[in-house]
Amino acid sequence: MSDRYRSDVDRLRTTSVAIVLFFHIGLSGLGGGFVGVDIFFVISGFLITGVIFEGIAANSFSLAWFYDRRARRILPMQITMVSASTLAGFVFLYPGDYRAFASSALAALLGWSNIFFLQNTGYFDIPSQTMPLLHTWSLGVGLAIVAGSPENDERPVPEMQRIGDRAKEPNAT
Repeated sequence: MSDRYRSDVDRLRTTSVAIVLFFHIGLSGLGGGFVGVDIFFVISGFLITGVIFEGIAANSFSLAWFYDRRARRILPMQITMVSASTLAGFVFLYPGDYRAFASSALAALLGWSNIFFLQNTGYFDIPSQTMPLLHTWSLGVGLAIVAGSPENDERPVPEMQRIGDRAKEPNAT
């Protein structure tokens, strides 16, 4: 499956991350960092869908391969980020706050921080500004979408198969 570099996608990623960072340091004039998160979500969906469709078109898609690829891309940085945050939290947080943080760290590492944060705060709540791992909710959502998709039994969804078949055609775009 293709690993083509897309400079346009990289520019959009950079823009989305900058919007979120500007929001968190108080410089955003866009009404919030949520626009940046939305842009990043759209980019991720675009890229993931492309990988899935290419795999189906080549008759080589499997969820095992897909999850392996995602894990190799995301887990090293996620583990590093959660570990660094855990060490910083140990130094800077009060014991009660650290226990709450530890729960969110475990949820982030298990891929269900979206559920954890849904149950423990709202994204727009003021207490959410003091939750260093709140941004990991999007990884949990992405994992839930792929895990709950109809192709999780390794058989292509009929519509996806038709799209894959069209991709094999010589004049397909």
